[in-house]
Amino acid sequence: MALVDIVMPKMGESIMEATVLRWHKKPGDSVKMDETLLDIATDKVDSEVPSTAEGTLSEILCNENDVIAVGAVIARIQTTAGATTTTQTFTPPPPAAAPAPAHTEETIDIPYQPAGAKINSPSSGMRFYSPLVLNIAAQEGISMSELESIPGTGNEGRVTKKDILQYVSSGRKGASAPATVKREEVMVIPASKVETSPPSTYSGNVEIIEMDRMRKLIADHMVKSKHTSPHVTSFTEADVTNLVLWRDKVKKDFEKRENSKITFTPLFIEAIVKCIKKYPLINSSIDGNNIIVKKDINIGMATALPSGNLIVPVIKNADQLNLVGLSKQVNQMAESARNSKLKADDTQGGTFTFTNVGTFGSLMGTPIINQPQVAILAVGAIKKRPVVVETPHGDSIAIRHMMYLSMSYDHRIVDGSLGATFLTAVANELENFNPNRDY
Repeated sequence: MALVDIVMPKMGESIMEATVLRWHKKPGDSVKMDETLLDIATDKVDSEVPSTAEGTLSEILCNENDVIAVGAVIARIQTTAGATTTTQTFTPPPPAAAPAPAHTEETIDIPYQPAGAKINSPSSGMRFYSPLVLNIAAQEGISMSELESIPGTGNEGRVTKKDILQYVSSGRKGASAPATVKREEVMVIPASKVETSPPSTYSGNVEIIEMDRMRKLIADHMVKSKHTSPHVTSFTEADVTNLVLWRDKVKKDFEKRENSKITFTPLFIEAIVKCIKKYPLINSSIDGNNIIVKKDINIGMATALPSGNLIVPVIKNADQLNLVGLSKQVNQMAESARNSKLKADDTQGGTFTFTNVGTFGSLMGTPIINQPQVAILAVGAIKKRPVVVETPHGDSIAIRHMMYLSMSYDHRIVDGSLGATFLTAVANELENFNPNRDY
């Protein structure tokens, strides 16, 4: 008989921990290879974790709602092959070489970090903080400046849940040093250990609805963005009559030929990509005093879920796709989002975000930047309006398909001139759409 370790898989480049949502098996149950063992949630998406061995589930090392670090053992499966041994079927990223920390007599339940993991000093400038860390900081009264001073053991010096709880414990309880966690221990922090504020009281006839997990993450992300970036929003409008008439003309043939519908979204993304190539600073992020201009153009498209929440799947290398490729990617991502089939990597790596507030009837909006990006563009509903049309033979009033565009941008690096110029360029691309083009 052999024991095989099941570990928390790495769900994406920047994801260092995940929450256990539900176990599908219990100790003593038989498990097949690739059969779903449990559901987990990151700050991006929910995912299923399949078994990497076949046998009997010997033990479960964490509970539902526990937050587990990537690479930590979460269960063990007893197989029939070979002598008794412990094997790890998933290899987490190799830790940086450093002397193992000294053992102390104090013990504390903390998320697992690979032995010898290096404690990184915070890099200059604004660091990324997960919603979980920001929640704990708010509950403990830790300011952003104080949070910046906490050494992080996560990827690129990020502060993990372990780091902030150890900081709180050390500062308020006088602990001299964090304890070492053995590889075989359960590496979790129960939610009960995080202090919560006393419940508020409300007068009048009210209904109290607790936010679901995704809504909490969205709320934290929006607040963080407003605290990070000084937002400026510019507006313009575009005559998209040619684009609307062209789509009406080709949509049936397009669906028959490509087995995929063509919506307005890929047409808008195509125009955005062309303008990003002209104004690459829009496709960037900030790291301290450095501007990181992204060579890859990865367009995030805000997508509404049946629950009313919002998620932003990313179309990678959108500049390398033609209109057919963009249409299929847009439809595939939207369908996966609505059916909760997105993978963690599907929501990462975005360099610019597009949102269609017109889907819900809005004429325009003031979108919030999707950090760490520096701009987000919104389009409103397309409406027929009488407008003045200028021609070489004089002006006339005509019924045209008009649409408002708005773009919020980070005023730290995108000035009004660049923001307005880029937005106008997108509007011009849409207005000058070739009604005789092929797809």
